[in-house]
Amino acid sequence: MTVLTGAGVSAESGVPTFRDVQTGIWAQFDPQEMASEPGFRAHPQRVWQWYAHRRALVSAVQPNAAHRALAQFARHHPGKLQLVTQNVDGLHQRAGSPGVICLHGDLLVHEWLDAVCPQCDLEAAVQRGGEPPSCPACGNPVRPGVVWFGEHLPAAALAQAEAAVQTCDLMLVVGTSGVVYPAAGLVFQAHQQGARVVVVNPDATELDMLADACVRATAAQALPQLLRLDEGCL
Repeated sequence: MTVLTGAGVSAESGVPTFRDVQTGIWAQFDPQEMASEPGFRAHPQRVWQWYAHRRALVSAVQPNAAHRALAQFARHHPGKLQLVTQNVDGLHQRAGSPGVICLHGDLLVHEWLDAVCPQCDLEAAVQRGGEPPSCPACGNPVRPGVVWFGEHLPAAALAQAEAAVQTCDLMLVVGTSGVVYPAAGLVFQAHQQGARVVVVNPDATELDMLADACVRATAAQALPQLLRLDEGCL
């Protein structure tokens, strides 16, 4: 079984959606500019502070029943579930899910913006601090480890997700509207190769036409019940 999760899962924990985070002083800025390489290069301190604000929001919430149900199923059925997420908040990992494939990166991870020099030490730069931290030798700034607008998904993560889809007999699509590609394309691949598709979402989605069943409920409501079913019935 492959499970694809989206923002709806995290929203039930109180994580603001990408645009909902634009409150207070951040309401004056375009989130697409804040989440882009050109925006970061133009205003590195502002963008770094915005991501620090987002990290603080995420750290203040806890995994919900959906996160916990997926983690529990994975523990009880080793190797039977591959979790692929569009979320960058790390709540699946905090709930205990192993081997989570993060298609859009991880908000709590840091990366270098540019090619590294021999003196670039990521951990040391982050510990020294700064907005953003940078290499003292070459000035290479540290960036959030998320996929920005205009960037490709991490090749390794996408390849792992595609491999999981190609071998699954069931795909649960949970808390995603199905409008973001290439993540939504994974559902088309699963359908085309004969896997059953179950969409879990309180609202209609762009992927409902592919579904063998649509469960009109939130992730936290539906997953604890669905994943308690005998695996042969899923």
